Amino acid sequence: MTTLRERKTYRKAVLQSLYGAVERNRPEVSGATLRDELNLPDEDLSAACAYLAGEGLITVDWTSHKTPAMVSLTHEGIRFMEEEEESDAPPQGA
Repeated sequence: MTTLRERKTYRKAVLQSLYGAVERNRPEVSGATLRDELNLPDEDLSAACAYLAGEGLITVDWTSHKTPAMVSLTHEGIRFMEEEEESDAPPQGA
């Protein structure tokens, strides 16, 4: 069983990967690509995607095996990531 810290790390990694894909004009990412890029087991990727979809941050097309087939950020997910990016930026004039 994964720890809470690991689950949060996986969710953040999924969001960051999808946000990077949007910046490269790739609004959808296959679940296999995401799994390979993040080096996550199917169970952990599925759990992260299910959580983020429940929060309205991503949309997921699921396979018949309950693993992500295609994943994309929602408008709310993009806004969330933009807010994260702004909060991580150094103050102006620093």
